[in-house]
Amino acid sequence: MLKIKLFMGVVMGLMLISGGAWAQVASGQGAPNFSLTDSHGQKHSLSDYKGKYVVLEWFNPDCPFVKKHYNSGNMQILQKEYTSRGVIWLSINSSARGKEGSYTPQEFNKFMRGKAASPTAILLDTQGQVGHLYAAKTTPQMFVIDPKGILIYQGAIDDIPSTDVKDVAKAKNYVRAALDEAMSGKAGTVSATKSYGCGVKY
Repeated sequence: MLKIKLFMGVVMGLMLISGGAWAQVASGQGAPNFSLTDSHGQKHSLSDYKGKYVVLEWFNPDCPFVKKHYNSGNMQILQKEYTSRGVIWLSINSSARGKEGSYTPQEFNKFMRGKAASPTAILLDTQGQVGHLYAAKTTPQMFVIDPKGILIYQGAIDDIPSTDVKDVAKAKNYVRAALDEAMSGKAGTVSATKSYGCGVKY
């Protein structure tokens, strides 16, 4: 019996270790720190932005769900509005080299310019380390972090999981709601939802 218990303990330990990279980060807890290089060669660490609201946006330019929010102008409106209010907006691409959505830094910059987008930075997560750290599964997938470094929202950008640009105007935008509530001193009504979109191409 003792041998069986020891064996099961070892197995469970290995499962926790192997599954740790995909461990779901919990809303209401500290957002894990990370460092990535942006499309201009500049290094960014989440800890650099302590004291500010931060939005993490997982994106893939080739994903129809991402295209919905950029072709409609929805993502750009959010970026412009909230960065003008001091929010740090980090667009993260976790596509592995050679897979869908993997581009050169120059191509990512061209995409954002072509869409008149204005994230604070485009971060390159080619190895997928930060994507795994945050258990990012889809594009788009959104995370909102408060000035204390607490994750206050994670999940879908809105409540209509479609690729139709016409749905944007009808949808409840969870990112806007999370930021507006927090910035006005109110407790968030929704801290997590199931994200929708294309699978991240690790």
